[in-house]
Amino acid sequence: MTQDICYLSASDMAGEIRAGRLSAREVMQAHLARIDSINPKVNAIVTLHAEQALAAAAAADEKQARGEALGPLHGLPVAHKDLMLTKGMRTTFGSKVHENLVPTSSALVVERQQQAGAISIGKTNTPEFGAGSQTFNAVFGATRNPWDLSKTCGGSSGGSAVALATGMVPLADGTDMGGSLRCPANFCNVVGLRPSVGRVPQVPTTDGWETLSVSGPMARNVTDLALYLSVMAGPDARDPLAIAEDGARFRAPLDRDFKGARIAWSPNMGGLPVDRRVVNIIDAQRKVFEDLGCVVEEACPDFRDAHDIFMALRAYAFESGLGTVMDRHPGVLKDTVVWNIMEGRKLTASQLARANKLRTALFQRMHRFMQTYDFIVLPVNQVPPFPVEQQYITEIDGVKMESYIEWMRSCYLVTVTTHPALSLPCGFTDDGLPVGMQIVGRHQGEFALLQIAHALEEKMGVSGRRPML
Repeated sequence: MTQDICYLSASDMAGEIRAGRLSAREVMQAHLARIDSINPKVNAIVTLHAEQALAAAAAADEKQARGEALGPLHGLPVAHKDLMLTKGMRTTFGSKVHENLVPTSSALVVERQQQAGAISIGKTNTPEFGAGSQTFNAVFGATRNPWDLSKTCGGSSGGSAVALATGMVPLADGTDMGGSLRCPANFCNVVGLRPSVGRVPQVPTTDGWETLSVSGPMARNVTDLALYLSVMAGPDARDPLAIAEDGARFRAPLDRDFKGARIAWSPNMGGLPVDRRVVNIIDAQRKVFEDLGCVVEEACPDFRDAHDIFMALRAYAFESGLGTVMDRHPGVLKDTVVWNIMEGRKLTASQLARANKLRTALFQRMHRFMQTYDFIVLPVNQVPPFPVEQQYITEIDGVKMESYIEWMRSCYLVTVTTHPALSLPCGFTDDGLPVGMQIVGRHQGEFALLQIAHALEEKMGVSGRRPML
């Protein structure tokens, strides 16, 4: 009975509560039981507010009994990445520096979920300050992949992806700088969306002009992902980059005819080293696009300079956001975070100016490319999930990686274009590890991206498979 409730889609779960066939209390009790059973094996939820969540579920039922207006996420348990500020709920950022921090206010993305009726159940694990695509830290340890407990779940929104895949929550949020919503979704057979910059306002923030990191949704299917985005998205005057469009548009039907849609197909991104298993699984789904009536062509944008752009702007962001933290707490931050901060301190004004000029040229090339193509299909990760003890990939297909993040080029090259990108499950390796495809849409084209992902999901039938823990 618990699994029957916990593996309902978020949309169906909300509908059952609204219709009175399930109560918010029953839903919350089922999820807490599931967490109690499963979380010790995977270590995805690192802070749990069970009593507060049960009280909030009771209040949600009472609100419904009084006939009050209900939000689109009424009664649904949600978990927040441990980078999100949550009022009254510990927020560690995966760091010993903030091990006992209890914020006095919440991030806007958390407030919007709660205002929509969602009930915050706890926090999900992340690497220290979200740095790196492998979820482990000195506070809580590592989060394990539910498809193979010896493997990593990816990162940095790894705890969220695992909580979703195992039925511990129906929805979970995350952030993405170099792939942190896409990578763990890919490794755990769930769906993750990196929205356009400004689609989900960043409030609070110390740098309102930072354009690499975004917040966004993760879910077990595309319909739920769209519902979740509809709550997160929408303008806010405190974010100078916020997109003015109302988030409610993402609750419109996703059905669409894709006959004639043009797809740029590049499972190796024009020459990146990619594990052959990943390429083969993505290529096997090409026929699904053709069956939808799409025109599929081998093509890839010119990502020239994207690596250098990302490395410079990431280093700047780390020094800007964490430089004083490192200075105040010497010897506490992990080596890779320190390295990124120190790289930021080496930057010159001319290097930053060059990065921004090159990024402008990249965006213009991308714009021209997307005049020809509606979507681009790429790998999410260049490798399948790897051992949980391994902090990062050092070599792919004989090519050595120069840093702890270079194995994520397939994601961060897309990041710097500012185009929305979605990770969609598309198959499994022979040893049962999930592999997804990365679909990139036009600038600020999230709705069309959700539409094609929805159409593909129905045809491929991979989303929704459950790990057998």
